[in-house]
Amino acid sequence: MTSVAETTRASRSGVRSLLTGPRSAWTAPLLLWAASRVVSTLLLATVFVLATANDWTFASYRKDPSFFTFSGSWDASFYRTIAEHGYPAVLPLDDAGHVLPNAWAFLPVFPAIVRVVMTITGASFWVAGVLVATLAGAGACVLLYRLVLAVGCSHRARWATALFAFAPTGFLLQVAYAESLLLVLLFGALLALVRRRYWLIAPLGVVAAFTKPGVLALAVALAAHLVVRWAESRRSARPAEVFPWRDRIAIVVSGLVVAAAGLAWPVIASAVTGRPNAYLDTELSWWVGFVGRQHFAPLTPWFTMASTWLGPLGIVLVVAVLAGAVWFFSRRSTRALGTDVLAFTASYGLYLVAVFLPQQSLPRLLMPMAPLLGSDVFVRTRRRAVTWLVVGVCLQPVAIVLLWFLGYP
Repeated sequence: MTSVAETTRASRSGVRSLLTGPRSAWTAPLLLWAASRVVSTLLLATVFVLATANDWTFASYRKDPSFFTFSGSWDASFYRTIAEHGYPAVLPLDDAGHVLPNAWAFLPVFPAIVRVVMTITGASFWVAGVLVATLAGAGACVLLYRLVLAVGCSHRARWATALFAFAPTGFLLQVAYAESLLLVLLFGALLALVRRRYWLIAPLGVVAAFTKPGVLALAVALAAHLVVRWAESRRSARPAEVFPWRDRIAIVVSGLVVAAAGLAWPVIASAVTGRPNAYLDTELSWWVGFVGRQHFAPLTPWFTMASTWLGPLGIVLVVAVLAGAVWFFSRRSTRALGTDVLAFTASYGLYLVAVFLPQQSLPRLLMPMAPLLGSDVFVRTRRRAVTWLVVGVCLQPVAIVLLWFLGYP
């Protein structure tokens, strides 16, 4: 058995291994992050100035109009409510008794950290939220770079990080949303998995589980990693050396802890509000404007959305998208990223298909799949990588206009 002291030393070693390394593993991603923030801030500021000058209607807190409130648009108001007042003990209902959209759809880690920053600095939620999200975005770029470097090479790492930071959704690395915080936790956990620092995965996964949904994909990646290492050990003459019991125990324990954390929030919501299915009913309240009132069934939301808006053609479109995903994940260049990255991104994609209603929030929810940007589809040659980079930069202002003025994510 591993002693407490040995476990503590292993955890400290794991943290050091994630934070130390060649200087380029820090400078390259941070330079890319800084350059991308210049671009995103310039685009956001330009749109904000034009919208304010022309009194355009957009999804922002307008009682105190500023660039920071503009950067805290959409559902950031729910994070503000949580940071300042916590969660409601009684769910809001309409006249028919159906649950209305409320704060229980949003998890507590991001608003809790923002609340701490607000208390320390005296800043408003909007300023503190942008600060936390922006710093987390820097960390996400560093850890994505190191993750792709660990499974690929410096060329792939640089370009994957650049495509991530300058993507059409690159502005989300600095707005008062929980995306960038989730990404830094997930990329850190995946890097720990690749480097076999198993005890570090559990705390990162638990915090991620209370930041945004989707962390169950990390538990699936751990399970796949366990199977692969066990199979390798079976082919060895010395299985105990190839796959020691301390590693097996660490993988299983971390996987179970992450899975339990990933399933905990609906239980907590029901316990606090006294309403069974409080979290599910809250999530379904956002569906009403798109597909009417629905009962949830796994693996049906994409087909429900597509058939509602496009009829039979929508079903064909969803099948084509899913077939394209299978083709992409089966490519040799994608599989070259390794079992850990492949298992996580594939299972996360399956999670989105299983539970998420695809609408304008889908692009930001795809961001945890960013390690796939290191595949040949995106970065095999410099010309291909530059082309994707230009596409991302050109689409970012389009995304900003669409998401602030037409369909709020």
